[in-house]
Amino acid sequence: MSSAKGIRRAALAVGPVVALAVGTGCLPAAAAAAPQQPGPPVGVIVALDEGASVAGVETVVVRKGGTVERELPIVNGFAATVPRSAVASLRSMTGVRSVTPDGSGHLMAVDPVLGYDTAKDEGSLSFVRDVIHANDAWKAGYTGKGVDVALIDSGVAPVAGLTSGNVVNGPDLSFESQYADVRYRDTFGHGTHMASIIAGRDAAGTAASYTASTGYQGVAPDARIVSVKVAAADGSADVSQVIAGIGWVTQHAHDYGLNIKVLNLSYGTDSVQSSVLDPLSYAVEQAWRKGIVVVVAAGNDGTLRQELADPAVNPYVLAVGAEDPNRTIGSADDTVPLFAQRGTASRYVDVVAPGVHILGLRVPNSYVDQFNPLGRVGTRFIRGSGTSQATAVISGVAALVAQKYPTATPDQIKYLITAKAVPFPLAKKTWQGTGLVDVQKSLALRPADAPVQTYTAATGAGTLEGARGSDHVVIGGTALTGQKDIFGNTWTAAATWNGGAYNGASWTGTAFTGADWTAVKWTGADWTGSAWSSRSWVSRSWITSSWDSRSWVTGVWYSRSWVADSWSDASWS
Repeated sequence: MSSAKGIRRAALAVGPVVALAVGTGCLPAAAAAAPQQPGPPVGVIVALDEGASVAGVETVVVRKGGTVERELPIVNGFAATVPRSAVASLRSMTGVRSVTPDGSGHLMAVDPVLGYDTAKDEGSLSFVRDVIHANDAWKAGYTGKGVDVALIDSGVAPVAGLTSGNVVNGPDLSFESQYADVRYRDTFGHGTHMASIIAGRDAAGTAASYTASTGYQGVAPDARIVSVKVAAADGSADVSQVIAGIGWVTQHAHDYGLNIKVLNLSYGTDSVQSSVLDPLSYAVEQAWRKGIVVVVAAGNDGTLRQELADPAVNPYVLAVGAEDPNRTIGSADDTVPLFAQRGTASRYVDVVAPGVHILGLRVPNSYVDQFNPLGRVGTRFIRGSGTSQATAVISGVAALVAQKYPTATPDQIKYLITAKAVPFPLAKKTWQGTGLVDVQKSLALRPADAPVQTYTAATGAGTLEGARGSDHVVIGGTALTGQKDIFGNTWTAAATWNGGAYNGASWTGTAFTGADWTAVKWTGADWTGSAWSSRSWVSRSWITSSWDSRSWVTGVWYSRSWVADSWSDASWS
């Protein structure tokens, strides 16, 4: 799904069997000796590239002595039993995207209240917390209490799990801010999912009660979300809005009773501009220098692009990649899914966290909800896969660490999270950074031992257009390009907030009213010279890298990111 490449919807599989055809896990290679023995048969999932001939590959499987078990149109492939010696040659065939082990099954004990098995469903937050040992922080009394996490995203919906008093609405800088019925609300569905992973909770409690509960809790259930909405119902957001949001968080981090220590940005563009020059990179670095731990998604375009998304490419921030636990708590068999951007030798992810079919809160009738009905679990939840979800996990971890060490600098918290992460053997260092985060080990380290980062300082002297990459918003057929922000004003790296004004225009009000930041009517012209008078905002390419959206609409959402035991409605895998 991209502006130039078009959108392909994954075909829906019939029945409760869906395949996982993602990750870097592999079957044992055939022996090098000749002649090869067929070896014992193994069950595999064969996933093909778009347009590749399933029938042609099935013919090869049969010719090699294998059996096609069932077709899986949702991954443009099929399940098969093949001689172990045939796996390598199948992988090398033109058009074959992946050949991965077919999962073994188990009976799931579905929680009738939540709608999934909290112990065995690896997408559940309970399972994720076990993987990263977050519960050890809770046992020690650290639940994120007193720490605010700024979430620059599509807003947060007041759904159960996010209504117990730990969400506050900062400014709405999105195109929807002009309409009272959708102001602050998450009409897209992405921000709510992130917020629930970071700090969701069914009810406020104590560290002991969270540990004992079987209900829904995020990684840091007592952290507070400060929602800064920048994206509209289809994900539309210009880089100038995101930069304005980062600037607002940086300026107001400790105003009005706030204590913003962490900024979650599950967003990225495919900019190729140097991180030293790039304005978006400059913005996150300024927040970092002001004492805010900026946690950024690596990006989900790994099959096409290995470089980290902008601004994860900035070396100061915490760049987060995704890992697949492969249904086990231990990390020895963990892999890095193919969708996740891994980076290059000069800049790769700092750390990874679970990011495969994660169960977060659903926003009924939002864009994500409407286009991904098979992702729904029970009545409250929806699954998402991507570095977005992994980033939210790490933001929750950062809140736990910041509670224990309230005076720690961003460099120190980055060290605490990454220094004792657990590397796993099935992925290169450039794919996993220091490895899978381990909260227990992070809390045992000392901030004083952290090195000070001394990378070249970003200047922001590059172009706003370069920061957009291929991502452009459109109104009335006119795309926003060049050095203009959404108001048509020439953007400058020196732009700062002055009350509710930013870069020469009035974007928002100047203070909180109850739990919401005040709004204003946009009276100026947009980049087309017209007034703000309709809801005709669209984006040409939010579905490429922005908001890590390959985990929301394409096959990543409910084909390559699903395994059979995710189907808790049938209770079987």
